[in-house]
Amino acid sequence: MALYIVKSEGFESKEDMGLLIIIISLMGVVWFWYKMKKMMRKEDRGTNKSGGSGGGGGGVVPKGNLGWPFIGETLHFIASGYSSQPVSFMDKRKLLHGKVFKTHLLGTPIIVSTDPDVNKVVLQNHGNTFIPAYPKSITELLGEHSILQMNGNLQKRLHALIAGFLRSPQFKTRITAHIESSVVSTLGSWQHMQVLLVQEETKKITFEVLVKVLMSVGPGEDLEFLRREFEEFIKGLICLPLKLPGTRLYKSLKAKERLLKVVKKIVEERKLAMEEETDEKGMAKDAVDVLLRDSSEEPSSDQIKQSLPLDFISGNIIEMMIPGEETVPMAMTLAVKFLSGCPVALQQLMEENMELKKQKKESGEDYSWTDYLSLPFTQSVISETLRMANIINGVWRKALKDIDIKGYLIPKGWCVLTSFISVHMDEENYRNPYLFEPWRWEKIGAAANNNSFTPFGGGQRLCPGLELSRLEISIFLHHLVTTYRWVAQEDEIIYFPTVKMKKKLPIKVTPLCNYQ
Repeated sequence: MALYIVKSEGFESKEDMGLLIIIISLMGVVWFWYKMKKMMRKEDRGTNKSGGSGGGGGGVVPKGNLGWPFIGETLHFIASGYSSQPVSFMDKRKLLHGKVFKTHLLGTPIIVSTDPDVNKVVLQNHGNTFIPAYPKSITELLGEHSILQMNGNLQKRLHALIAGFLRSPQFKTRITAHIESSVVSTLGSWQHMQVLLVQEETKKITFEVLVKVLMSVGPGEDLEFLRREFEEFIKGLICLPLKLPGTRLYKSLKAKERLLKVVKKIVEERKLAMEEETDEKGMAKDAVDVLLRDSSEEPSSDQIKQSLPLDFISGNIIEMMIPGEETVPMAMTLAVKFLSGCPVALQQLMEENMELKKQKKESGEDYSWTDYLSLPFTQSVISETLRMANIINGVWRKALKDIDIKGYLIPKGWCVLTSFISVHMDEENYRNPYLFEPWRWEKIGAAANNNSFTPFGGGQRLCPGLELSRLEISIFLHHLVTTYRWVAQEDEIIYFPTVKMKKKLPIKVTPLCNYQ
């Protein structure tokens, strides 16, 4: 707007216009630093206040540098994500300022924590102390009723419902056969391929399993439609928040509309079928069933029991597809990459799984979900892959009040980035963190109780599908190493904006029967 006014009033030379642009820019810089100084003075005053849940008060705002006006330290942050050392941004500032420091990223002043104890407090103190904070493109795309941004009793209720369903032995027994079928079918098609892209192939497996778990949709036209529209939808999660026709966000919003139409139809048909049923309810067969059957918590005197609205269920079914579609196939892909570079681990993995295959062949029994999850070295390979992959490299939270954690004051209104990747790649937590060493987990033991191992997040928002994820990866690795040998081409991991392979990890496979 300023440039338009300058031009319409008519300047005699380009130098005049250039000078005015410089003056306007300088005014912007001065305004920015005024706002930052004002914020810093507020923080300094806050250091004399007692904190929230973390300690006895007297905390100090973490040291750090806000970087350049407007852009802060964003360019350095992004550059590290495209490098072979994605934690270099964090490591440099950790050395200068300590494990918790302040910076300015993606347009937001933010406090970064690379301390597992601080991360734990942030993740557990949810709802009345910290709330989710995400880029505007994500909030625009998911909507105001998104479970990702939801707080309080409703979030706890939905999380408990889905987690209970996914962790039940009955569900895992039923889904195991379906995962096996999808894995075997996909791997069977590989023997006719000269070169295949692991990142693409694993997505075929996981998406089919995902829609089965959520909506009981099997192979066919509906599955392919959902796959196409979902791929278009998630492209807009990290983009400029512009909703003009032709923009990335606009296209993704349109894809979501088409997804919602199909998912809502499935939900409505299921609701109608449930109302017509007279038999006693059996076990829920998918997430749609779980959410349709649920009623609100015990009502107060002025509240009546209500089921979840169908629009709400439909929107959140789509949202549940995001973590399942992004994390599991990348974990499978990166397991293949890491094993390709560690022949000793690959050999031990193959021997363990070959022994299981031999036992099943001799007994004539089907595989159970416990068979896969009880393979110790296989689980160590998965844990090490998740540690090094850092597919969920951190979460963003916003402080609702001043809070003191381990002597660090996080001022009200500031965002906190709990950096999981920094913890996973810290030599204090893991010896030789950049080496793929599955054997380290034989000593570490119960990874789920370790504050330094958070591939699925933590606290009230711990991923409810973590056991299902491990089961899927276990089944994939079992059938892969007992069916094929492979040679992987050189490829690089990119960590920004999401974790992915630069070339999608091309490999060439040879059936094991060719070696016998």
